Amino acid sequence: MTTPQTSGAVRRRRVRGDGVDLAVYEQGDPARPTVLLMHGYPDTHAVWDEVAGRLAERYHVVRYDVRGAGASSRPFGKRHYTFSYLMADMRAVLDATAPERKVHLVGHDWGSIQAWEAACTMADRFASFTSISGPCLDHVAQWTRGNLRRPTPRNVRHGLGQAARSWYIYFFQTPLLPEIVWRAGMGGPFAKALEVGEGVASRDGHPARTLPRDGAAGVGLYRANMLSRMRAPLPRRTDVPTQVIIPTKDLFVSPHLVGGLGDRVPDLSLRTIPAGHWVVRSHPDVIARWIGEHITGTTGGALTAAESRALRRARVVPGRRPFEGSLVVVTGAGSGIGRATALAFAERGAEVVAADLDPASAQRTAELAGLLGPDAHGLQVDVADAAAMEDFAKTVLNDHGVPDVVVNNAGIGMAGGFLDHTPDDWKRVLDVNLWGVVHGTRLFAAQMAERGQGGHIVNTASAAAFTPSRALPAYSTSKAAVLMLSECLRAELAGRGIGVTAICPGVVNTNITRTSRFVGRDEAAQENDRRRASRAYALRGYGPEKVAEQVVRAVLKDRAVVPVTPEAHASRLLSRLSPGVMRLLARVDVG
Repeated sequence: MTTPQTSGAVRRRRVRGDGVDLAVYEQGDPARPTVLLMHGYPDTHAVWDEVAGRLAERYHVVRYDVRGAGASSRPFGKRHYTFSYLMADMRAVLDATAPERKVHLVGHDWGSIQAWEAACTMADRFASFTSISGPCLDHVAQWTRGNLRRPTPRNVRHGLGQAARSWYIYFFQTPLLPEIVWRAGMGGPFAKALEVGEGVASRDGHPARTLPRDGAAGVGLYRANMLSRMRAPLPRRTDVPTQVIIPTKDLFVSPHLVGGLGDRVPDLSLRTIPAGHWVVRSHPDVIARWIGEHITGTTGGALTAAESRALRRARVVPGRRPFEGSLVVVTGAGSGIGRATALAFAERGAEVVAADLDPASAQRTAELAGLLGPDAHGLQVDVADAAAMEDFAKTVLNDHGVPDVVVNNAGIGMAGGFLDHTPDDWKRVLDVNLWGVVHGTRLFAAQMAERGQGGHIVNTASAAAFTPSRALPAYSTSKAAVLMLSECLRAELAGRGIGVTAICPGVVNTNITRTSRFVGRDEAAQENDRRRASRAYALRGYGPEKVAEQVVRAVLKDRAVVPVTPEAHASRLLSRLSPGVMRLLARVDVG
């Protein structure tokens, strides 16, 4: 016989609620902290199977089929589905499974809506609360009223967007028709929609065999509570430490509904994930991990550095900086655009890993970044060396965790005629400017994808990527390749929530001109060319700090291609409108 302490064993019992029998399911050791998982509509407790199995290794996990669903009773009449009955049911389950102690509450969809009511009306029963894709109805009503009072274009857009997402709620208010549709065979199309729309394949237990009856009975949840709360919202607030997980691809719940939530929930954390509504099925590892981190953080348990950073990033506090708790990796960070970018992210709260071929300059950037933000770290790496980049990526992962932003910035300059470039010249510029980006993106994008929480990659290209020049054949080719690579990666990684940006500076005053090679010339002539180029760039007066600001903005707004300087914008526009003119200009000998 399986003991109660075996995490994989599911133990079922019946608990008497308010006039109904509730099917209750438990896993894990009852002596451990209790986590109560509330399911939504038209699901049953089984929607949590994957998450529950992971949590049961550390916690006592409790689930139950709410009234009208699964193996629980199905009372007739909408009045039996009001919040007062639902809260009485929850209290009965809590008294039976975790008497006289606080539990950690987690809700999804309608389970989250119920959980909000519980967290706001009986907060003394809960040690923490995690809400997923199910807002408090009173908060939604107040958010809607706020948008109507201030009908700015933004507020109107957000309001209409949520109204469109809520189409099914209006349908559920019609008499009899929803019940008829469910009982007529909606189960098959529902399962297919889950698989096609969210990548959630059917499995034993979900969707449940009782889905036609569950869907028909559960309509009572909407009829009994939605309109009454929207018409007369109650002043709901809670002091329970609350974590709201926001799936950014949710087709039913707008991310904008968290607006103003901090005023009603003083202890609030927000986390976003590139996933759909049924994120508890599609991303159980991430959801279980975040629930565990939230519980550990609220109970004063030991956290790893990566967990502490993640919780700090999620925390909603006045004056919070936009990259608070983020980990940002910048290559070529020893000077110029790379150093300015590292400092810009540090100033906005990020923990920075500054990497450069020159270890002393990398360490200096880290020291400067540490003065502006959290601790920063300087590391040496040659981006052209595949093995070195492998070790670098592993070091970052093991010592600091998965980065949230990676800026592949390292690059070198090279000028001169094509016929003067040797194969070694081509190899060197492509190894650094292109292969460095390939290595960085390949390694860190894989980490981001495995983590499942999204991220952003910035690749430094150049205005030379779309500005042909007889004087820059190798350099322009390498940067054009970076631009196209970034466009391809953006298309592929979008489905994983990873943004990709190509930054295209123009003439920027950095030391790249002082280190560039001018092929086909002796050393004295090259040094003279470097001095001339450096003077011209200095007179242009466009500093790397301005590029860094564009990098930060590109990550915040998830922009694809960012020409930075005015001449970069002009070249980008002209290359699209009149490529023939660009080809003529490319013939000009600037030497």
